[in-house]
Amino acid sequence: MDDQTKEIIQNHIDENDICLFMKGTPDAPQCGFSMAVSNILKILEVNYNSVNVLENQSLREGIKVFSDWPTIPQLYIKKEFVGGCDIIKEMYESGELKKFLSDKGINYKK
Repeated sequence: MDDQTKEIIQNHIDENDICLFMKGTPDAPQCGFSMAVSNILKILEVNYNSVNVLENQSLREGIKVFSDWPTIPQLYIKKEFVGGCDIIKEMYESGELKKFLSDKGINYKK
């Protein structure tokens, strides 16, 4: 991964409390896994930034190297990599995601 791609990724993470690297956009997801995570964030009514990795091949491959995680979507909360679709779904269903958001000082729909 080149320095420019790394800087773009780091800036997205640094500048947004919640950042979702996904395929497509929240209004037009291009994969079911991205749609699932986006929908969970919508249900929780949290403000988040989404990054469409399909618009930039360097970004699409770079985020996998950056996080050392092989799949997309990837969710970052307060600069911390939380996980991909399966982890986020599991955390949501168990209530752990709400606790995590609360611990990080992020308001969500209770």
